[in-house]
Amino acid sequence: MTEKGKPICREHVDGVTITGSKVIEGVRVVPLRRIPDERGTIFHMLRSTDPFFAGFGEIYFSSIYEGVVKGWHKHLEMTLNYACIFGRVKLVLYDERTKSSTRGTLMEIFLGPDNYSLVSIEPEIWTGLKGMSRPYALVANCATHPHDPERTTRLDPFDNHIPYTWSIKHH
Repeated sequence: MTEKGKPICREHVDGVTITGSKVIEGVRVVPLRRIPDERGTIFHMLRSTDPFFAGFGEIYFSSIYEGVVKGWHKHLEMTLNYACIFGRVKLVLYDERTKSSTRGTLMEIFLGPDNYSLVSIEPEIWTGLKGMSRPYALVANCATHPHDPERTTRLDPFDNHIPYTWSIKHH
């Protein structure tokens, strides 16, 4: 059960399991390809020819230590394109956009070796990440705009503004 007592749904989108009441409008989850051979592995992430590619502003990588929460944050114009290339993270999204058909929706997506996927997140959706692996996880973001702190809103991850608890859930 969720914090509000709503049943937890496990929705399958393109073979990816998402926990939450439904998929947030403006969020895409796309399974990605890994090509392993005796030399190592290629991890595909994003191509300019992908139908959801919205432009390039910057690419950065963020390490997240086990148990640490990075969030909450939302961007005014920036679309995020996340892939976890090392370790495992829990990505949590919350939609409070006034004109969205999915307003009030929370989503959990676990990314890592068992779910190597790209998550594309449109602007103004609250985003948080929790490290789930030791010693850390590494998340790549190919964003549509260079990061601008003046165009980003942040909240403490344990602020009660967003109805989510970061503790481990036993489903």
